[in-house]
Amino acid sequence: MDRQQEFVLRTLEERDIRFVRLWFTDVLGFLKSVAVAPAELEGAFAEGIGFDGSAIEGFARVYESDMVAKPDPATFQVLPWETGDGSHYSARMFCDISMPDGSPCWSDPRHVLRRTLAKASEAGFTCYVHPEIEFYLLRQLTSDGTSPEPADRGGYFDQASHNAAPHFRRHAIETLEAMGISVEFSHHEASPGQQEIDLRYADALTMADNVMTFRYVVKEVAITQGVRASFMPKPFSQHAGSGMHTHFSLFEGDRNAFYDSEDPYELSQTGKAFVAGLLKHAREISAVTNQWVNSYKRLIVGGEAPTTVCWGHANRSALVRVPMYSPGKASSRRVELRSPDSSCNPYLAYAVILAAGLKGVQEGYELPEPTEDNVWSLTEAERRAAGYDALPYNLAEALAVMESSELVAETLGEAVFDYFLRNKRAEWDDYRRQVTPFELSTYLPML
Repeated sequence: MDRQQEFVLRTLEERDIRFVRLWFTDVLGFLKSVAVAPAELEGAFAEGIGFDGSAIEGFARVYESDMVAKPDPATFQVLPWETGDGSHYSARMFCDISMPDGSPCWSDPRHVLRRTLAKASEAGFTCYVHPEIEFYLLRQLTSDGTSPEPADRGGYFDQASHNAAPHFRRHAIETLEAMGISVEFSHHEASPGQQEIDLRYADALTMADNVMTFRYVVKEVAITQGVRASFMPKPFSQHAGSGMHTHFSLFEGDRNAFYDSEDPYELSQTGKAFVAGLLKHAREISAVTNQWVNSYKRLIVGGEAPTTVCWGHANRSALVRVPMYSPGKASSRRVELRSPDSSCNPYLAYAVILAAGLKGVQEGYELPEPTEDNVWSLTEAERRAAGYDALPYNLAEALAVMESSELVAETLGEAVFDYFLRNKRAEWDDYRRQVTPFELSTYLPML
């Protein structure tokens, strides 16, 4: 038994923790959990916890369903709220999923990201990630198709003390930091009820775990404040969608591989090739970074989300941005991808984004000139004339592009790649069958 495992077992005893929740995600990014008693945890470290993989989305077919969840002691955290009886606390750990023979499960999203990070490590890089996570606070969640009601009427950076939002953010941040997840910033976003909380940078695997924990914590804390939280990309037609602008940097040891003090953008050749990789493969990875039918209601012309494959410096209409908040500070040089939304599977999204950037570095992709024009204001004809590609308009187009992508297939692996395509095509087919209120109100009276 290693020292980290010993620390976990000792903490369970000292804190009188009665339940340990073992967490992992399915291919679609939904959190799964099994609770074990502390007395069973030593055996779980040694042998794992067996479960039926065929019951988890995308994990296995019924005739190969035996799988094992092995807790990662490095992810151990006490959940900072009491159990139902009000007297004890529980804890959680993320798990790696393996087959009975001990080999990794290729359908485990955490393993997909580990494989890509291993390739980065072989090239001498460590990948760090910093997400800006947007979401809505709502009076209640609706499932009957009626429009939800925002929990407040605030706007960008508003400090409205009479609303729920400021108190919610304080409680959410306190809870996150009690679990070892550092928060950099938080504020009210532009639309009523919309919030943003930015997590402090961490390595990509830790950050993917943190995003999953973040979504769980935010929903739990919202309930205690009498509201509900939703990470749906576009819950309102008239308001902005919720994105997860994500900053990436590659380090070689302690040196930021993206930094070059001599470049006008302070961006090294490695950084430029990474951005070029993101641009070249942007359409291919869109189905993973924006995986729901609703995701493409956010990626529309006239909104504040990117629609055009280009990059810039201060240009927030670009898909990729090179922020210059701290000129001359080597450790701060990073690139920001603005297309992902906050409902994606972070393990798969970070894997394909990193793979695209690494491909650019390894193949020496040339970075085109930056775009400083407001591409949101360009018509489709003007964008085509300027040579810009557009991001996919809907999930069906995104899946068609993804299906032909060698990079995404290699990154996700055959099992995840095939399942993802099948599942998302079924989602698109279900969506196409729906007759929407827009169609009824527009066409029924006139046709």
